[in-house]
Amino acid sequence: MANHAKRLVTSTLTAGSRWFSTAAATATATATAVNKGNEESLFRKLSALPAADGGVADTLDQWVRQGNPVKRFYILGCVNQLRRLGGKQVVGFPLEWLPMVICLEGFDFDGNSVRVCVGTVGKESSGLVLKNEMIYEWMEKQKNKMNNADHAVRIDLLAKIKGVTSAEEYFNNLEESSKTVKTYGALHSCYCKEKMKDEATNLFEKMKELSFASVLTYNNLMFLYLSIGEPEKVPLLAKEMEEMKIAADKHTYNKLMRGFASLKDYDAAEGVLEKMREDKVMPDWITYENLAAIYGDAGFIDKANATLQKWENMGNVGDARSFHSLINMYARMSDLSGVNRAWESLKSTSPEKPSNASYLVMLSALLKLDNAEGLQKCFSEWESGCSTYDVRICNVIFKSYLKRNMIEEATTLYENMGSGGAEPNLDTFDIFTNYYVSNGQRDLAFEFFEMGVAKACSEKIKWFPTDQTVSKFLELYDKEKDEEAAEKFRERVKEIERLRL
Repeated sequence: MANHAKRLVTSTLTAGSRWFSTAAATATATATAVNKGNEESLFRKLSALPAADGGVADTLDQWVRQGNPVKRFYILGCVNQLRRLGGKQVVGFPLEWLPMVICLEGFDFDGNSVRVCVGTVGKESSGLVLKNEMIYEWMEKQKNKMNNADHAVRIDLLAKIKGVTSAEEYFNNLEESSKTVKTYGALHSCYCKEKMKDEATNLFEKMKELSFASVLTYNNLMFLYLSIGEPEKVPLLAKEMEEMKIAADKHTYNKLMRGFASLKDYDAAEGVLEKMREDKVMPDWITYENLAAIYGDAGFIDKANATLQKWENMGNVGDARSFHSLINMYARMSDLSGVNRAWESLKSTSPEKPSNASYLVMLSALLKLDNAEGLQKCFSEWESGCSTYDVRICNVIFKSYLKRNMIEEATTLYENMGSGGAEPNLDTFDIFTNYYVSNGQRDLAFEFFEMGVAKACSEKIKWFPTDQTVSKFLELYDKEKDEEAAEKFRERVKEIERLRL
């Protein structure tokens, strides 16, 4: 009887323990879901706001008044999502974009290629940066506890919104306990980004005294020297890292490779790849992009193509940016088959159709290669699956059509673009203006010119019309000996402060 009672108690306790564990797990899952829901709800409210003064603070204040929790991780979750919004549509173009990686200890610039933004700005757009700064400002005013990583991000945001001086003041006003490797690194990254050589090198020496210098610090300084035309200092920094026992990463080696290339020491640049293997640092696609670009610039076409083949055969490249850069590198080498292979590889990596950014890269490469048939085929493929037109893609096709004097096709696309939900942008007006003025059709040229001027003035953009466009108009009037029209045009351009000739 006693044994039976003991078994009964044990069984009851075990069942109760199981129930409690299940209930606890359910409660934890529910709480996690609620927390996630709160974060997403707050994020939706913040992301919908225009970046106007007071809007973010008012929204957060209202959120609190409604009895919602304002925990630090909710707020930072929103900040992280907003920061991710700012970098979705960056595509690679060799030698035309320098990517920036913002880190808590600073930023790091990767590679020899420069990428062009085809949508939102690669780093956070100014409106998103402003929102994030306002969120952090609200947190500090509410006495939310800020850790060193938060302070570092705030330094980065202040530098973008109010300038480096504001970031310096914030750093200087921090408690000594908050002046850590992260906050020092964030300020140092601001100096390097703004090419403030004296400030960056002085702070670098201070960081070394405090044992705060890290691989990121060295990488930032390497970027600075590369950007101000002092590549000879990059190998010296790499040597100092070895002496300091600071392990180089792939970003270090990519910069070192660029440094040697700038010094035209191509053997040393090639040797960096071997050094990476010795140090068991895995090259990434940017390493191969750097090396291929270096070979191409030096005229070593066979070596450049061999490097592109290695890049293509890496097998673990899932990043669309890598395929974008590979497509452009093959286009640069006038290798149509390579362009097509890279495009098919890009499409095979995802069950979803390629993004507009990817189509833009491919179409631009085909335009560069003057492959009209492939261009039209690719455009038709995109057009058949698009819900709304993308003016950037249409601009590539306009260039192709007008290059071949296909006015009717260009006009039809212009009309379809409007009915398809896309408005012409300044590039569109520039393309048509230059086509018509180059072909002596001054009335049509001036019509597109005026549409562009109206848009540029309304958006407070100063580059339209370009100096080249202005010169073409004046050359046309001079050729036709129409001094009256030329003078009227000069007066018009003066009105919009674009007469620089």
